Amino acid sequence: MTKPPTEDPPKSPESLSPLTVLASVFRSWFGVQTEKNRQRDFSSNDPTPFIIAGIIFTVGMIIAVIIVVKMALSAAGS
Repeated sequence: MTKPPTEDPPKSPESLSPLTVLASVFRSWFGVQTEKNRQRDFSSNDPTPFIIAGIIFTVGMIIAVIIVVKMALSAAGS
């Protein structure tokens, strides 16, 4: 009789640094997140840092688009 495969014991959630969260959100925005990092992020018990980082990136992207459009309009008007 064979033994059923044993599962790894559940790992305790890692505490992610703010820099790790920002890098993870940045990479996921552009679709270059590795499976290992995605698993690490989803095993985190607290989604708050990812939500805050997502809001920061969204606001930053909106501001960047506004600046680029204003620069393009001012260049086209002269």
